[in-house]
Amino acid sequence: MLEIVKRHKKPTSSRKHRRKVTMRAIRWKQDSFNRNLKKQVRDLAVVRHLTRYNAMKRKASQSNEFVRGLMTGKSIGLGYVPVSFTFGLVAVQMGFDPWVAVFISLTNLASAGQFAGIRMISGGAAAIELAMTTIVVNIRYFLMSLSLTQKIDTKMPIWKRCIMAFGVTDEIFALAAMEKKDVSFPFFGGLMTCPIVGWTLGTFLGAFAAGLMPPMVQACMGIALYCMFIAIIIPPSRTNKDITYAILIASALSCLFKYVPFINKISQNGGGWSLIVSAIGAAAICATFFKTKEQTETETGKEVLQ
Repeated sequence: MLEIVKRHKKPTSSRKHRRKVTMRAIRWKQDSFNRNLKKQVRDLAVVRHLTRYNAMKRKASQSNEFVRGLMTGKSIGLGYVPVSFTFGLVAVQMGFDPWVAVFISLTNLASAGQFAGIRMISGGAAAIELAMTTIVVNIRYFLMSLSLTQKIDTKMPIWKRCIMAFGVTDEIFALAAMEKKDVSFPFFGGLMTCPIVGWTLGTFLGAFAAGLMPPMVQACMGIALYCMFIAIIIPPSRTNKDITYAILIASALSCLFKYVPFINKISQNGGGWSLIVSAIGAAAICATFFKTKEQTETETGKEVLQ
């Protein structure tokens, strides 16, 4: 009888044991699931905080780059004030409204081109003549912009490139080209801010100070255009004979258009075409008949290899 009872009790204890094991397994799986869920939530929180941190770090880096560019370009802005002061003074002397002169400087950052432009406008030059002269005078900016494309991010959008192109000048390009790393948009934005402000402010001061200055001083300031051009071409011509040849040839062509009968009619109405022909003609003659040191060394190297 006892054996029969024991035989019937074994399955019951076995079922209870299996039930306990099953409940433990379920609890273990639930605990494991809860632990994994908590870990995933914790990871998501970390990722979210990292994203915010990276965004804040990126904004701080861009702000630092802008400030660095601002501090780098402040000397250019201070240097632009006296030159643009002269531009505002000369523009008012030529009959331009002071606010028109300020608007020209605010929308153009091309010192020599602006001086040549107001001179031609006051002389009654045609629009096509004015456009061609501006292109010739400012054609160096094409090369500067092309060079800067090698130092900026290839994925930079076109609207940022257009803003950077507006601020390309000789001095800004020189400082940007000296950067050892790639030029970022915030840095270049800060670099061009002070020059734009200095150029516009100087024009404003010169335009509205024209009526306060004695006529003799105003007449003396009228030669600023020629002084600026001389300051651009004389220093490099002292070390490079090719530039000296180009200056002499361009001067000879300009005198030809000024004093030779019948030909001097081209230089009427502002003299835009004479400037275009003189500049392009001198450059073409020098490129054809005068070889630079680098070209001579290249040809010599090719002959040695042959």
